[in-house]
Amino acid sequence: MSGRYERVAEVLQVLSHPVRLQILDELRRVEACVCHLQALVGRPQPYVSQQLGKLREADLVTDRREGLFVYYSLSDARVGRVLEVLLGPPEERGPVETCCCPRCEAPSSPERDVERPAVSSLVGEVA
Repeated sequence: MSGRYERVAEVLQVLSHPVRLQILDELRRVEACVCHLQALVGRPQPYVSQQLGKLREADLVTDRREGLFVYYSLSDARVGRVLEVLLGPPEERGPVETCCCPRCEAPSSPERDVERPAVSSLVGEVA
């Protein structure tokens, strides 16, 4: 069997996991740190790190360290195109509320500029 087909089969097998798909979906939008991905998928850090390890082994993501944070991004634009076909265009998303990474905590972050309704409009006026 051709190495090309084996590589595609390996990538498809890695893509067949829902949490890995969710991680890749976020990474096609923006580079993200482990704590951001952990808050996004709602799973413990060791679990997210394990999934990122599988994505790294398949050469689908790369990482870089900045201080205490490790940031991940897609390593191959073709993965983004495959996700576009499978999931449609990436959805715009603001900061993840349970995340304390610099991107979610930065008050000047463009994601923070998302207009949110006042609490009173959500629960109604208390008379």
